[in-house]
Order: sequence, then structure tokens, then C-alpha cells
Amino acid sequence: MPGFEVFGKEEKKEIMDVLDTGVLFRYEFGEQRQGIYKVREFEKKFAAYCGAKHGQAVTSGTAAIKVALAALGVGPGDEVITQCFTFVATWEAIFDSSAMPVFTEVDETLNMDPADLEKKITERTKVIIPVHMLGGPARIVEIKAIADRHGIPVLEDTAQAAGCRLNGRHMGTFGKCGTFSFDSVKTMTTGEGGMIITDDKDFRRLMSEYHDHGHDHAVNPGGRGGEGRSFIGFNYRMMELQGAMGLAQLAKLDDMVACQKKTKAVLRRAAEEIPGVSFRNILDPEGDSATFFSFFLEDKAQAVRVNEILRQNNAGAIAFGENSWHFYPHWEHLHANATLSRCGWPFKDQDGRQRVIYDPAALPRSSALLDRLLVYQVPVHISEGRLEEITSAIRKAAKA
Repeated sequence: MPGFEVFGKEEKKEIMDVLDTGVLFRYEFGEQRQGIYKVREFEKKFAAYCGAKHGQAVTSGTAAIKVALAALGVGPGDEVITQCFTFVATWEAIFDSSAMPVFTEVDETLNMDPADLEKKITERTKVIIPVHMLGGPARIVEIKAIADRHGIPVLEDTAQAAGCRLNGRHMGTFGKCGTFSFDSVKTMTTGEGGMIITDDKDFRRLMSEYHDHGHDHAVNPGGRGGEGRSFIGFNYRMMELQGAMGLAQLAKLDDMVACQKKTKAVLRRAAEEIPGVSFRNILDPEGDSATFFSFFLEDKAQAVRVNEILRQNNAGAIAFGENSWHFYPHWEHLHANATLSRCGWPFKDQDGRQRVIYDPAALPRSSALLDRLLVYQVPVHISEGRLEEITSAIRKAAKA
């Protein structure tokens, strides 16, 4: 990753198709656009690629979660369970839906721990959001079974796992829906953009209407201004340039994943020399999207020592145990109840009563796990020289 590494004539061709029509809006302008509907085509092809029946394109992966939650009817008083290792967008979207995020521990998959999920379910739980973090699958079969027993829908946050499969089945197709991100650092990118896939036609219709101010998109003599609206919505429309980029990038996705797998295998062989090393539990190595290479040391002290040597040799790894974007204990704005709302919402009600307090120390098993975790982002293309530099640094750390 990311997909900008393979930008070429294919992306330019798709974009020029749009620019030649002059129509950037995904709807209307039938005569002017000459039959070119890039977003609509992208939705169909991405859903088909994943093995889903329907796709709904939106402006971002964050918007994808928000639109899906709206279509699921989530609102005030509801709880939505997700995991403590994820990008902040997952729980921001929950708050923005007026619901309350509840966080679970993660296990050696670096994703939701099903055993802890079972403990966190209450009568207020309305949706469960496992995240296929760093391109690897959560224990989605176990999670879905737990959710089904409680009658709770599963929304798969697949933002970082496009192209990832579990036993031949694409992530994002196990639950009610799967959400994807195509931002600038994703394996396939449209700069900004997102997608929701589902097999439920009626659910897709709700998302389609909500993401476009509630417009029902019915064909009518009055054109767009004559459409009806059954409920209020908002604007999360993807524009044609993003759809064009998505089509070109989707055609390259499997090749990008294959390149990443080769590089990841080289990195793993080097890391196997580190005393006491163990590796992230990838449930289906064949279906791995290989966007990241993750390994554990025996304890935090060893992880710090190893990464210091890697940094000294221009090959420092990501220490997610210290990361403020992706790990619960370091979300300082969450723990500080920081918000622009004058009344303190969503942490306080409008009368000033505290709704929730998040304790940074609440998930100790995840902290112990991530404290000894080191991660490399795996590029689509890497020079032999750079790959040798990284593997050489890893071997030096192994001998230290």
C-alpha cells in the first residue's frame, strides 16, 4: 500500500472520460454525460468484486460508517460496540450518530476479542463493529455467531482490508454490511472516498437516500427537483472523478496485494531470526491482503530495544502501543471529553449531566499486547536496495 504507487495511464483514461463530458456530479445531466456514470459503474464493479449484491459509494470511509449506522436506525440511547485498536473515525462516526461507543479488547489477530465482546453486550447494544485492522481479518465467524444469538446486526469496518479474504470470502460480506475507505494511503485509493457493500436491497435503498439529502432517486418528469423525500438525510455523495479513479484502481487491486505478499514474506523471514519473536495471527494466510507486517516481541522492553536499533539503521517500525491515532489509551481528546459543543455533547447531556467517562486503563490486555508489537507498512513497490536496508536492520536487531 498505498495505491498511488501504481497511478498510470489507466487512471488518466478514466478521469479524462469524465472531464470530456464536463459532468462531475454523479446524478442528472443525462444528455451531456453521454452515458458515462463512473460512480454507478464503480459501485456495481466493487460490489461484484467482493461478492456482494449492492454497493453504495460515499465521500469517505468515515462517511460509510455514518451512513450505514443511519440506515440501521442508530440514535440517542443506543450503544455500538467496536474495538480499542482502530482509527478514530470508527468511534467518531458512532458519536456522530448520537450513540455511545463501547470498546472491547483485541487479541492476537489485533482485532476484536469475541470473548470480551460477549461481556460488553447489553440491552442497549444496537450494532457491533469489528474492524479488520491493518488488512487482516477479525474472528468474524465467531463475532457474527455471537451477534446472531443476541439479534444484533454486524457492520464490518473494512477500511484497511480491501482485497482481504477469509476462506475465499471477502471481508465485508459476513455481516449486514461492510464499509471501506479509499483515502490517500489505502491499498486502492480515490484520494478520498468510501463504499458500503450489502446483500440487502432495501438497506441499500435507505443508504442511497440518506447519503443524498433523503432524495428517493425515483425517475420523474420533474428531474432531480421533483424527487420525493421520505426522511431527512445529508450529503455524502461521491463525485465522478473519484468513481473514475476507483474503477482504475480496482482493476489493479489483486496485483497490488500479490506484490505486497511477496515483500511481506521477505520481511517475515528476516524477523524470524529475532529471539523470542512471534507473529500476528492471520486467520487465513492465503487471503491476507498483506498491507502490514506485524510481529510481537517477548515484552515491551525488548520491543523498545529492537525498534531503537531499527531506527538507528533507518528502518524504524511503527510502535502502535504509543500511537495516538489508532489506540484507545492514547486518544487524549476522548479521555478529556473534548468537544466543540457548548453543552459538552456527546460526553454530557444538554443539562450538563455526564453521559460517559472513558478510562485510559480500562483495557489492560490490549495494552500489554500492543506494547510489544512492531509493525511495518508494506508498500506495493519497493526497491531491492530499500528492502535490503530494512531486512539488514532487522537482522542487526536480531543479533544485538
